[in-house]
Amino acid sequence: MDALTALKTRRACRSYTDELPSRQQIESIIEAGLYAPSGMGQQSAIVIAVTNKEIRDELSCLNAQFIPNCSSDPFYGAPVVLIVLAKKEVKTHVYDGALLLGNLMNAAHAIGLATCWIHRAKEMFETDQGKTILKKLGITEEYEGIGNCILGFRSGDTAQVAPRKDQRVFCID
Repeated sequence: MDALTALKTRRACRSYTDELPSRQQIESIIEAGLYAPSGMGQQSAIVIAVTNKEIRDELSCLNAQFIPNCSSDPFYGAPVVLIVLAKKEVKTHVYDGALLLGNLMNAAHAIGLATCWIHRAKEMFETDQGKTILKKLGITEEYEGIGNCILGFRSGDTAQVAPRKDQRVFCID
């Protein structure tokens, strides 16, 4: 799939099969994410790839704590969660992480996988539980959660592309 087609046809997915993407697919997607632009080339964002179902479910419960009256899986059954965090000390850390997330989602779509950006990573990793997870991974610097990219094989049809709104481009010649 060419880049423009991938960018125009990617849609968020909120229903996944149980099938786990291959390690090679996950690594390829992460590699594409790591090539996202970053402020002053500082590469402040990192990725935590979670394929372990028990840890994935723990993270789902942690994320759900920040949704009022949540009674379902905020990760929509996706078997993989790619958590993006970025160094707080870097002025552009939020933008760096957002660009990395965009690359992850577009790369996944280009190879036939589905994704959705799930918010509340910031809140998750401000908790003691979130900080403990980072500490176990040897991540000791101050990072802020930017977003969770859930990943897997789509269950069901792809959402239709909504028409683009008018009056969103202004030119200065």
